[in-house]
Amino acid sequence: MKPPSDIKRPSSFKLELIASFAGTGWAGLVQLACIPAYIKFMGIESYGLIGFYLVLQAMLQVLDLGLSPTMTREMARYSVRPDKADEARDLVRTLEIGYWFIGLLIGAAILTAAPWLAVHWIKASAIPVRKVMQVVMLMGILAFFQWPVSFYQGGLTGLRQQVLMNLLKIGAATANNAGGVLILWLVSPTIQAFLVWQIGVNAVVVTALALFLWRRLPRSDRAARFDLVVAQNVRRFAVGMTGVAIISLVLTQADKLLVSKLFSLKTFGYYALAWSVASGPLIVAGCVFNVIFPRMSALVSAGDENLISEGYHRGSQLMAVLILPVAAVVTIFSFQILRLWTGNTETAANAAPVLSMLMVGSAMNAVLYLPYILQLAFGWTKLPFVAGLISISVLVPLMFPMTRHFGLVGAASIWAILNVLNMLIAVPIMHRRLLPHETWKYYRDIGLPLLGTVVTAAIGRLVFTKFESPLATMAVVSGLWLASFAVAVLAAPQIRESVRRYFIRPSPSYV
Repeated sequence: MKPPSDIKRPSSFKLELIASFAGTGWAGLVQLACIPAYIKFMGIESYGLIGFYLVLQAMLQVLDLGLSPTMTREMARYSVRPDKADEARDLVRTLEIGYWFIGLLIGAAILTAAPWLAVHWIKASAIPVRKVMQVVMLMGILAFFQWPVSFYQGGLTGLRQQVLMNLLKIGAATANNAGGVLILWLVSPTIQAFLVWQIGVNAVVVTALALFLWRRLPRSDRAARFDLVVAQNVRRFAVGMTGVAIISLVLTQADKLLVSKLFSLKTFGYYALAWSVASGPLIVAGCVFNVIFPRMSALVSAGDENLISEGYHRGSQLMAVLILPVAAVVTIFSFQILRLWTGNTETAANAAPVLSMLMVGSAMNAVLYLPYILQLAFGWTKLPFVAGLISISVLVPLMFPMTRHFGLVGAASIWAILNVLNMLIAVPIMHRRLLPHETWKYYRDIGLPLLGTVVTAAIGRLVFTKFESPLATMAVVSGLWLASFAVAVLAAPQIRESVRRYFIRPSPSYV
């Protein structure tokens, strides 16, 4: 079976990638721009509650049961099998009903646990316990409406509806964040008002996503129906993804849970603030993932090994070029960037060391997305699951003493150590089975841009030692990022060639 022609077209890939970055990039920028306003209107403790909700939301993803990535993979596979329209629609209906049922259970569980969480877990000093309980209850309602979003987005991603999905994402991000600031400014500067607004926006968003997914599914002469037999066909992959999700949950959220338990809500607010910036590389990686994963799944289904290898290495270099320059600059200039962003020296001083450590881990995690995409495209979930179990058994026991002795930086260091070890150990193991003998080629894809960006940013730190104004800080940071980006492009052969072809086109012949 040959892959559809648009899978091979560079123009199609570029359009999908641009759409993905436009949607996710806008969502990330709007959120980052609004965080200082959240802290100004609500205070750092209330922002700590928002951080707590984000941790809670991430923890609940384990109940996804692997359905979102399963939707992406299966819709990508069905996209090259138009004769399977009935089966595709039945699968969506079956998984959709199960997903909403899980969302209902999640909302009810949070509402029930709200009194206990307010009294025994969240350490608020300026916010009364009664109000904390109200906030957690609102979080339960919000979780119900946010829960199905990833399911519908997974389906649209698999159908390669990147433009449509990201237009919706841009609208939702603007309404959620900018609208939230307006609510805090004009209506009530309380986290309760903020969450009520979020509930309303997300109810509209999830409804729109559901309507658009069903309209983009292949046409059929009969109505979609609930069919557990169809769901059985994807059970193995979904179960594997559930295991991976559980492992990922422990590895990415254990530090936040520990910090929220051991330290005050204000201190946790600093940690959450650092994570909000350090998650930037993961947001960028998610953009690339959303475009490459469905394409790679289609190529694997078609069995084109040459295109799989080419796409894997091109994607690895693209990820390195996009991630490593900004990660290097933020790691080295974390204090200056946080002070410029928040306008608060105390906040920057408390969060900067944590941000530097978290950024190292996030950058390594982001460049590991391509090996992960390759494994999922082949339906191989065992390796990330086993690697995750080993990581938990070795690193998580170290988290408590590291946090006790070294504070927030100790907690953040586990994230960096974990991803560096995965880069050195898990990648070679993967390449014994998938694309064998290409391990060192992958390390070159990542290593050359990494070396170039780190050296460039470090030289910049030695040269620029004083920052007398916000404008000077912005100029230095932006200039170093551009320089690091240029070095990364030059160090990535396939990306360098693509840039050369774009800017240096052959002259037209008049003969």
